[in-house]
Amino acid sequence: MAEFLELIKNDSRIDFLGNAKLFFVISGALIVISLFLIFTKGLNLGIDFSGGTVIQLKYEKPADLDKLRKGIGDLKIGDVSIQNFGNPEEVLIRLGKTRDMPLEDLSKTIRAKVAEIDPNNKFIVERVEQVGPQVGSELQYKAMMALLYANIGVLIYVAIRFELIFAIGAILALVHDVIITLGFLSLTSKEFNLTVVAALLALIGYSLNDTIVVFDRIRERIKATANDKINIKDIMNKSINETLSRTIITSLLTFLTVLSLMIFGGEVINPFAFTLVIGIIVGTYSSIGIASGLVYLIKNFKKN
Repeated sequence: MAEFLELIKNDSRIDFLGNAKLFFVISGALIVISLFLIFTKGLNLGIDFSGGTVIQLKYEKPADLDKLRKGIGDLKIGDVSIQNFGNPEEVLIRLGKTRDMPLEDLSKTIRAKVAEIDPNNKFIVERVEQVGPQVGSELQYKAMMALLYANIGVLIYVAIRFELIFAIGAILALVHDVIITLGFLSLTSKEFNLTVVAALLALIGYSLNDTIVVFDRIRERIKATANDKINIKDIMNKSINETLSRTIITSLLTFLTVLSLMIFGGEVINPFAFTLVIGIIVGTYSSIGIASGLVYLIKNFKKN
């Protein structure tokens, strides 16, 4: 059974560190593109971070979005974004910087206008949410601090469990994963909300888990060959090859799960699932091709 589950044999001899420069070039290009997108196009901040109001409507028949955009735009109550939410009968109205108006009054105003726009298509208001700009800014700060604290915790744990060089390699790999995932979020204009921050934190833990498995095998082999004159590059390559099958199987099963969630989970959960789909791909790649390569690079730099 163990052999059946082994996608790649433990005795495979793929020269990962020999191709480290290629991995670094690919990752470097992805990071540059991601940072360019983040700083130029930006992230599609959700109501949690940008502040404003979200109103979700459910119609009996498919809604006419063009009429809704024109009619609600005529109210001049702020920046308006109107889109379908999962199916043609579901509509999400997002109001950005609205003028000072109590939530109840705003909801009544929108409800009355929507009923006036298409009186023959009955609807219900499924939810109304409002976040002030100050709260949105505070949530942005807390989200950034959560990601920062997670990385600091990783740095301390890996430095104690292994050594500082391994900790630096792990942290750089995690930063690599988060930046590229944010780049994809910016490229696709997926809504960036608190659930996406939760997905990024889950990604940090997941990616670190794969990296720790590889690092642990490297440490075991270094101890086992302490009296032998074996090149550290060969030890690291062998360790990556020995854990490769386990890493790919674990990542593949998790990927299929979150892919199903992204496809069938509905619009509300889609940004969360999309973040994990991209994060698992990038995190698996970095655990195999980037983290150990960074450790090897730092070790060589330290020698010289």
